[in-house]
Amino acid sequence: MISNKPRKQRYRLYNAPLHKKRKWISSHLAENLLLKYDRRSLPVVKGDTVKIMRGNFRGHEDKISKVNVRDQTVEIEGVTITTAKGTKIAKPIHASTLLIMKLNVTDKWRRRKLESGLSETTKKEIEREAAEQLKVLEAEKKAAEEAAKAEEKLKEETTEPIKEEVTTEPSEEIIEPVAKEEIPEEKIEKTTAELPKKKPSTKKTPSKKTTKKKKEEGET
Repeated sequence: MISNKPRKQRYRLYNAPLHKKRKWISSHLAENLLLKYDRRSLPVVKGDTVKIMRGNFRGHEDKISKVNVRDQTVEIEGVTITTAKGTKIAKPIHASTLLIMKLNVTDKWRRRKLESGLSETTKKEIEREAAEQLKVLEAEKKAAEEAAKAEEKLKEETTEPIKEEVTTEPSEEIIEPVAKEEIPEEKIEKTTAELPKKKPSTKKTPSKKTTKKKKEEGET
């Protein structure tokens, strides 16, 4: 039994399981979609084009970039606020203030739910829309990959050291080797004879008797 007390209602809303919160993040459909799908509202999905109906950003129409199930909020491209530091952050918006202008039909599970109870012509239209949207997504992915590769190449080029090719041209002048002068043997003998001879060491080695006397004197 649901309580009438707002305190308990808020408590249940904040502490509800995620599978219930996901259903509550729903918005109304535009008139053309309402007639096409025979539904009044649908849960919002990333990629849906949405129009803000209330608040400071009223009238802004763009795609949903993120769905936060825990906080039951949605982030839309182009809707940002500036912090005290000066950085821009996406402003979370409640799904009840939005109007769905175009659905993202790339998910097959969502298509099955939408197609249930509809005519075959509308089913074919939904499949065509899904094929077109998938092509657009593939093209965007390829463009993003190419941009990432180009950035990597630029980084590699900037990080690699530039090797300068040093070209050494052969010199035309040929240097002749200088002939060494031969020293006669007589001069070599004279220089060796003139060198001073080392004198033998005249230090006397102490005899055994003197060493014994010194030891005896030390003991006394």
